[in-house]
Amino acid sequence: MDTFAEDLKTRTRKFAVAVLEFVDTLPRSPAAETVARQLARAGTGVAGHYRSACRGRSHAEFTARMGIVADESDESELWIDVSEQRQWGEVARRDWLLKESGELRAIFCKAYNTAKSHERARCARRALADEMTSRAAVIG
Repeated sequence: MDTFAEDLKTRTRKFAVAVLEFVDTLPRSPAAETVARQLARAGTGVAGHYRSACRGRSHAEFTARMGIVADESDESELWIDVSEQRQWGEVARRDWLLKESGELRAIFCKAYNTAKSHERARCARRALADEMTSRAAVIG
């Protein structure tokens, strides 16, 4: 695997750990616990699903999993933003997480869109090749 992917694995793992540390600073109220649970799932999901995408057995599987990573990144950013609006949790961690979640969301959304574009191009080439094969069979 390339160094960019390995660096991103490290970065997403660091993000997951930081999310869990931040969740521990949230107040103990029903509303905050709901956000904490959602953020913990989404934040750790970024790292887990990215690792899974890197192990994809096909380009289509990689693309689908990258879509999940993009969704988890976006959801993480949402819950961190909610905690900021409510002024919950340790400010320094929250500020870092908000910045990092935005950067990760941008990276994974771009990666997903690129992979999806390549998937569409692959399907179009495959369809064209199938059509050419069919025409050749009719002629031959």
